[in-house]
Parts: sequence; C-alpha cells; structure tokens
Amino acid sequence: MGIFERYLSLWVALAIAAGVGLGLVAPSAFELVASLEWARVNLVVAVLIWLMIYPMMLKVEPSCLREVGKKPKGLALTLVVNWLIKPFSMAALGVLFFEHVFADLVPAEDAQQYIAGMILLGVAPCTAMVFVWSHLTNGDANYTLVQVTVNDIILVVAFAPIAGLLLGVTDLQVPWETLLASVLIFVIIPLGAGVLTQRRLMRRGGAEAVETLAGRLKPTSIIGLLLTVVLLFGFQAQTIVAQPGRVVLIAVPLLIQSYGIFAVAYGLALALRLPFEVAAPAAMIGTSNFFELAVAVAISLFGLSSGAALATVVGVLIEVPVMLSLVAFANRTKGRFPAPSSG
Repeated sequence: MGIFERYLSLWVALAIAAGVGLGLVAPSAFELVASLEWARVNLVVAVLIWLMIYPMMLKVEPSCLREVGKKPKGLALTLVVNWLIKPFSMAALGVLFFEHVFADLVPAEDAQQYIAGMILLGVAPCTAMVFVWSHLTNGDANYTLVQVTVNDIILVVAFAPIAGLLLGVTDLQVPWETLLASVLIFVIIPLGAGVLTQRRLMRRGGAEAVETLAGRLKPTSIIGLLLTVVLLFGFQAQTIVAQPGRVVLIAVPLLIQSYGIFAVAYGLALALRLPFEVAAPAAMIGTSNFFELAVAVAISLFGLSSGAALATVVGVLIEVPVMLSLVAFANRTKGRFPAPSSG
C-alpha cells in the first residue's frame, strides 16, 4: 500500500476539516463551484468522480453485460437488498427516530420532512461512487458494472412508485433529466473512455500495460476522492455550523441504516459463499446512495430550505467517511470469503 492508501482515514479527516474551514472562509468560491451544474449534477464533482472511476473502468469488458445470467447470486443479492429491504428499513428508521426517539427534540412538521428526506435516500441506490468503493476493495470491475447497470434500469422504473408509496405522494415528479444525466456522466462516459484506452493499450502492450496504467493512476483516484470530500463539506459548511444539532440527529438513523444494510448484505454474501470481489461491491451498492437524485427530488418536492433537503444533504456528508470505514472493514475480512468462483 502506498502512502495515500495507508493513511487514507487521516487524509479524509483533514479533507473534511479543510472543506468546512474553506466553506466558512470563502463561501462565494464554493457557491460559484456549486453553480456549475448540468441537470442538477455538479460538473466539478463529476470530473473528480471520473478521476476516481477511470482506473477501474480500464479493467471493464462491456461484453460482461451479456453474461448476467451466469453469476446470478451476487446480482440477486444486490437487487433484494436495494429494492426489497433498503427503502423500507430507511422509512422505518425515520419513523422510529423522528416520531418516537427524537419526538421531544424536533417539531412534528420538521420531523416529517426529515423522514421524507431519508426515504428519498433509501430509494436511490448508488450509481457512481460504488465504482470507487469497488476499486478500493479490488472488486470485480466487470461484475460491478453489471450490478450498477441492472440497478439503474430498475431505478428508472421503480424509483417513483416506491418513493411515492412511502411518502404518501401520488403525483411524485421524478427529475428524469437528473437521473439520465447522472447515468450518462457517471457510467457511460467514463466506461467509454476506459474501454477505448484499454483496447489501445492491449494492442500495444497487452494486459500488463493496462495493469501498469491502472496502478499509476491509483494515487490520482485517491486525490480525486479527497478533493470531492473537500467540495462536499465546503458546499454544506454553513449548514453544518448553523444547525449542528439537527445534523447530528439526522445522522444517527442514517448511520444505523448504513451499517445495518451493509451488515445484512455482507452477511448474506458470506452465507451465499460469494467470492469477495463480488460480495464487497454488492454490499457497497446497497449501503451507498445516489445522493444527486435524492437531493434533486427533495428540493423539487419540498424546496431548497426544507428539512427533507437537509436530510438528503446529511446523507451526502456522512457517506464518504462511512463508506471508507466499510471499505477498511471489508479489506480486513476478505479472508472469510471463498476463492473466486462462479458467484
């Protein structure tokens, strides 16, 4: 492990502190960066995520999408966790904490807003960052692409009905431009770039040349991650300082949800005897969230300054530290999984 990987937790902690500090000192600069959007997807964050994803995309073979049926257990695990467990467990935790545990700490109207924001996070499984978590656990790049692609297809069909059911909203308007733009920006474009580079390298130096370039780019991937953390915390620095108590209250059930969903998915992967490079990304997809979509829907339904929007933002804030802790845990426990096989 290089210096970036060995001390990643330290670098992330410093990046969080730097993001909050810079957000307070130079809010106008972060407002300018935040305004650089297309279909509500921040373009600067998109570039940084490309830096993180690109080394993994170098190892992807698109033909793997034709082989979905050959390794059904890992895909089935992802789908069950994301669509039959996660949305409903998130809604249940929201109700438990904001209608009961925290009932005396939060006005009832705000509590319902926070529950709504949590539900939107729960119905939006990760599209982009899961490639990063898979890369950090040496996940199977091809299988991760299959898992993300199938989830995205289901997301297009299932997001509005499930979110509408749990929110009690019959006329939920999904910002399709955000959903489609995110798939294009975070999956299709970096995948295309990676495949083109891979084919060129294969002609010149074979698989060794591909592995060499991917290894050289790994520090770039980590730097992209750290800069993303700085931006995310810088964007929300004012909120963190202005409403620290509310941020903490919202974070509690979100943390329980994140670690709980990971435990369920990872435990089921062990029971199914999936190989680690399939099991780790499967658990990460269920734990991570498509926060761009959740934030966009919260703002469109409830408004920019709503409690629902705040809840989705808190989901953004805790995601990277939580996911990095789970990456570290997964890497420490990979020896419990069987050797690679037809998972």
